Amino acid sequence: MAFTYTPGIGLISSVRLLIPDRVDAGHTFEDAEITAMLTIEGNVVKRGAALALETIASDTTMVLKVIRLLDLTTDGAKTSDALLKRAAMLRAQADAEDATGAVDYAEMVYDSFSSRERVWKQGLREG
Repeated sequence: MAFTYTPGIGLISSVRLLIPDRVDAGHTFEDAEITAMLTIEGNVVKRGAALALETIASDTTMVLKVIRLLDLTTDGAKTSDALLKRAAMLRAQADAEDATGAVDYAEMVYDSFSSRERVWKQGLREG
């Protein structure tokens, strides 16, 4: 049963920070499980954390449901919804970070010479 958490060092610790699963006693995931989630999600920390939260949410929904005992009430569905919203936010952040690395270009055409040059360069790019 491996558990490691060193803030700021390593992918596993980064996922643990985001889900949160930072305490060894009663931790949710083993290191091997987090490694598998990271592998599934292409070693992107926020996507791995989102998958971990989605896993916790589905487990919570299946186990807790709605329980009322005296003055204590637990609602697995609401907890699950909150976890899924956090997972969706992490996935959106990962998508935004992926999009910022995109490179695009624009070519200006001023006259017939630059128009022919643009057509020539486009032909080189395509084929």
